[in-house]
Amino acid sequence: MLTHQPRSRTPLHLARPDTTSRTRTPIRLLGLVWHDRWIGSAVAAGAAAITGLLAATIMPRGPITSTQALWLLVAGLATGALAGLAMRSRWAMVLAPIANVLAFEFGRRGTDGPTVDGLHFDTTFGILAIVLSRGVYALVGLVPMALGAVYGAALARRWSPRPQRARRRRIGFYVRRAGGTLTTVGVIALAMLIARPASTPAIAGPDGARLPGSVAELTKIRLGGHDQWILVRGASVDKPVLLWLDGGPGQSGLAFTRALFGDLEQDFVVVDWDQRGAGKSYPALDPTATWTLEQAVSDTIELTNELRQRFDEEKIYLGGESWGTTLGVLAVQRHPELYHAYLGSGQMVSQRETDRRIYHDLLVYADRTGDTDLANKLRGYGEPPYADVWAYGFVMEHYELIETDYAPPAYYDERGNESGIGPWGLMAGEYDLVDKVNVLRGLIDSFAVMYPQLQEIDFRRDVPRLEVPVYLFDGAHELNARRDLALEWYGQLQAPTKRIYTFADAGHAPAREEFQAFHQIMVDVVVPETYSR
Repeated sequence: MLTHQPRSRTPLHLARPDTTSRTRTPIRLLGLVWHDRWIGSAVAAGAAAITGLLAATIMPRGPITSTQALWLLVAGLATGALAGLAMRSRWAMVLAPIANVLAFEFGRRGTDGPTVDGLHFDTTFGILAIVLSRGVYALVGLVPMALGAVYGAALARRWSPRPQRARRRRIGFYVRRAGGTLTTVGVIALAMLIARPASTPAIAGPDGARLPGSVAELTKIRLGGHDQWILVRGASVDKPVLLWLDGGPGQSGLAFTRALFGDLEQDFVVVDWDQRGAGKSYPALDPTATWTLEQAVSDTIELTNELRQRFDEEKIYLGGESWGTTLGVLAVQRHPELYHAYLGSGQMVSQRETDRRIYHDLLVYADRTGDTDLANKLRGYGEPPYADVWAYGFVMEHYELIETDYAPPAYYDERGNESGIGPWGLMAGEYDLVDKVNVLRGLIDSFAVMYPQLQEIDFRRDVPRLEVPVYLFDGAHELNARRDLALEWYGQLQAPTKRIYTFADAGHAPAREEFQAFHQIMVDVVVPETYSR
């Protein structure tokens, strides 16, 4: 006779599948941790702190390569998941990032540079330094850590041996679920952007295909024992080679060289170099004690010889802008036999005297206009040179007050807009996502290392003669503190040939602002007067 078995009265929505066999092992391992909330909190904080100390050892400046950024993102996710699992609470979203960042800051003590120093909110450069260092670390490491904590806490609740009660899902639940989903999508998108490689477009022929015999490449090269990057572009590898040195110190000009010197590529192999500590070469900045002016000149000579050998040229052309003119003159003075000619745009002569004159010009402006805040700030800093980068940054922010209004040629803006490289060239394909950050923090950190070493240079005294032809490109709207010294030096300079070209609608970067005229002068004057194979 069949016996009637009563049906379970447990509501279906509260029934839980038997997951004992699946969860027995992790539950046993986590049982001790879950037994006491303080133990769980200690495990979460400890794991996050260990990750922070490890990050400080591997990347004291934060993630400075794509590999480091991806490692930090994955480590943040894993650490957050462990913290959430240990605490069984979303409070791990708060505890783990705090423990991590405290350990990271402690572990990277002694690393030199403005972007890793204390917080400075009184200048634009100070705020930018915070965003570029701590802000990037938070985005790449701490946001994924908080997301991982959410998933870890959810997994802990799923595995928890405590009975689960049905809860009415309120609007807050759906808000949290949507926020978690959006954050997950954002972290995945961030990882994909980080992993996307940099590239430079090919030089195309009339049919739109790659021009045979041309070269267009981003190349890693070893200089002075450090990996550095160069951009090489030319319609023909048989053309003369021009090595262009960017300003700063620490400025990357790869994007601008590709965008503005496109015409020049038809008649030259144009090489732009991200010097150590700048842009794509920012990871080579450390150790900063070895990044000296002497080493910068040595690296320039070494790169020159590499290019001579690669393109089978006895000599090459050397040009520069701003800080690049200082480096270029010193390289040409040391080894004139390597160069057809020297080309200076926005020529620097004495950084110290220029800064002193700019300081006094700003004081005159402040007194004339009644800007007492500016005057007091300047007098508080005193006359340069300065001990740190923040004072220089403040002064640079006010250059526009003593600049004269002018507009570069229309084709300058048109070419910049067409190229799509964006401000500072940050939208250019020559930079991956981490490179884009390095373009800005390299300018700050490398400037802080190199600029103090330039204070004793004065070409009026140190370089009375150069043994190569010299061509200067002068902007009529250049700051008087720079231009007057450049004209004075040019007037007394002895060289086999020297010419100066003044542009009425240019400032500190005449070769780029007037790139069409610069190209024409190079083809019609410089090469006929100097080039021989």
